[in-house]
Amino acid sequence: MAFKLGLIVNPVAGLGGTVALKGSDGAQTAARAIELGAEPKANSRTKAALEVLLPYKERLTIYTVNGDMGEKAAKALGFNAEVVYNTSAITTPDDTEQAAKVLKDCGVDLVLFAGGDGTARNICHAIEDTVPVLGIPAGCKIHSGVYAITPKAAGRVVEMLVKGELVTLADADVMDIDEDAFRQGTVKAKRYGEMQTPSEVRYMQAVKNGGKETDELVLADIAAHVVSQMDEDTFYIMGSGSTVEAIMEEMGLENTLLGVDLIKDQTLVAQDLTAAQLLQYTHQQSTKLVITLIGGQGHIFGRGNQQLSPALIRAIGKENIIVVATKTKLQALNGRPLICDTGDGELDDTLTGYIKVTTGFNDHIMYAVGHQHLEEMDALQNQEINK
Repeated sequence: MAFKLGLIVNPVAGLGGTVALKGSDGAQTAARAIELGAEPKANSRTKAALEVLLPYKERLTIYTVNGDMGEKAAKALGFNAEVVYNTSAITTPDDTEQAAKVLKDCGVDLVLFAGGDGTARNICHAIEDTVPVLGIPAGCKIHSGVYAITPKAAGRVVEMLVKGELVTLADADVMDIDEDAFRQGTVKAKRYGEMQTPSEVRYMQAVKNGGKETDELVLADIAAHVVSQMDEDTFYIMGSGSTVEAIMEEMGLENTLLGVDLIKDQTLVAQDLTAAQLLQYTHQQSTKLVITLIGGQGHIFGRGNQQLSPALIRAIGKENIIVVATKTKLQALNGRPLICDTGDGELDDTLTGYIKVTTGFNDHIMYAVGHQHLEEMDALQNQEINK
């Protein structure tokens, strides 16, 4: 019996990330992102998920939406794709909701969708918890628990279902935030409902912990150490998050909590930069990057910092990436690795392994930067033990 896979792609998901708009909700925001040079990524991320399923073409049928909302990605890889809902060239949230309802009526076994929290919210509004769903992370905001940790991880979960492996279904929260407040540096996440999602802990992300760090002494130690080690005549790209904010406060500099700033010689050069601006400023310049992880999830790239493009990360080099986090934040991952989801699979591979994390003044630990494949992480850990 063929597995019936529903597929919905939000083609404008994530457009605002690389150009520092901190979201893509609304037609005006999407249009502005394109004006600023943003390139759509949702379909390429969908293909990354579907590529995992190529060996199972004969065992599944994809029911989807015309054009960029699913048909193109599925047919580009040679899947048997049946268009069950049609939309115009300019898609809307209502198209997502109507498509989800049609897929439910088609009796699909799973709705696979690419987008962000707004997309998850639309689908939840349309079908609630009546059909299992799985999100391919493609948006700027990924707070909901219905998403896999990476596009390839989403493909692995579907693979398990197609192969008939035992996969537990669990209710996962659908969260979304106020984008206007987000752009002002405030995270106001709200629960909008729940949907049934495959509960495979290796591949599924946790609901994001949006709270600020409370251990001010530890943050002060981390900040003091990073500042003491800063080189002269070197650009420092300061990523988003409260841990990095503490470093900026240590230098007495204004910080963009949910954006990316640039400093040199402990002086603010520019604030809230886009991906293109970061490349322009740092081209052929000595540059280091200071980042932290998202609490509860472990992502260091690909969640809320799409301004840090693959081209920029390559130019900087892994050796010049400074990861900062409290041990409490790391312990909350329960042994799960840090995750890189840059949108460039080869780059993610090069970042996999172990990285030094600054956890206090002259206090560091080595922590795994992972892949979504458990067996690969086990191999890395064994290599480290045998050294």
